Amino acid sequence: MKVIAINGEAWCHTLTGIERLAIEVVQHLDRLVQPGMMELVVPANAKDVPELSNIKTVRLKREAHFFPRWTQVDFQLYVLAHRRLSLDFSNTCPFFAPGIEFIHDIYCALYPEDFTSRRDKLICLYSRMMYRAIAKRAKVVLTVSEYTKQTVIDRYHTPAGKIRVVYSGVTGYRDIQADFSVFDRLPRLKDGKPFYFTLGSLSRRKNLKWIAEHAALYPDEIFAVSGKPLPSVVAPELEKMKSLSNVIMTGYLSDGEVKALLSRCKAFVLPSYFEGFGLPPLEALSCGTQIIVSNRTSLPEIYGSAAHYIDPDKPDVDLDKLLAEEVSSPDPLLEKYDLAKTAERIYGIIQGMK
Repeated sequence: MKVIAINGEAWCHTLTGIERLAIEVVQHLDRLVQPGMMELVVPANAKDVPELSNIKTVRLKREAHFFPRWTQVDFQLYVLAHRRLSLDFSNTCPFFAPGIEFIHDIYCALYPEDFTSRRDKLICLYSRMMYRAIAKRAKVVLTVSEYTKQTVIDRYHTPAGKIRVVYSGVTGYRDIQADFSVFDRLPRLKDGKPFYFTLGSLSRRKNLKWIAEHAALYPDEIFAVSGKPLPSVVAPELEKMKSLSNVIMTGYLSDGEVKALLSRCKAFVLPSYFEGFGLPPLEALSCGTQIIVSNRTSLPEIYGSAAHYIDPDKPDVDLDKLLAEEVSSPDPLLEKYDLAKTAERIYGIIQGMK
């Protein structure tokens, strides 16, 4: 089999769920593969690239900034010139040489109406082009849920045997130290009053409309909302939420600050109407926090009986009554959704390709 070239663009970006998955899975793969099986190909501006024992690191001369260029020009030329098999973690692939490719979700294909500006529409168009290229021509398609697998089959008629579900996970998150100094920066959360917490990219699918409408209906409940507004698909509810006295917009938080809020909040809330996996609630469960999640798309599959569920279209919910309902232990989920196991699943797939 060809040497596998891993797209290392994740080492140039702010950590989100996809970047964290890529970075941690590569380090776990390094413990599994034999020397010469894989290379990590990183841009010139990649930071904190780990010292790997069995995966060779190749640093190219080009930097990665605006996302299509690195994958479609620099990484793709390397893959073609050196006859490599690409492995990409982020819903993209070298268009003329798709190899082993992740599709976390096909949001842009299912909700194109969420992309309204010219820039948004270009991002949506590029993403849809990538979904199709991966679904039609990749050697193997990796997904993070059975839900995403089925949407790819339904949309692109990809053979089921070509798609492998490897899931996501929270391995390294457990080692993060909580940074309780965040409460000094957010004094309204410091007085011990119960609060609900939500975080993620502040995009439309995260359904901040539910938070805004629920907070307006229940003014005695406090919500802390964290996340970085995306340059595209910004939720229009952001302005409304800023006007509500019981909603605290925290801005971007470090992993340690997030963990501190998770450890003290009444529950973590994710009212999204679309998720391919939905990682933040799993991080919350790893902190011993109760979770309230939407009953749509992948979330019931992933969280089963360990979560409290809401209808993302119905904000009038008694959360105290909901949280009083019994849920199962999250321990089986935390054992199943572990990035070391994600790496093992990927390694097993690669072994089966020989």
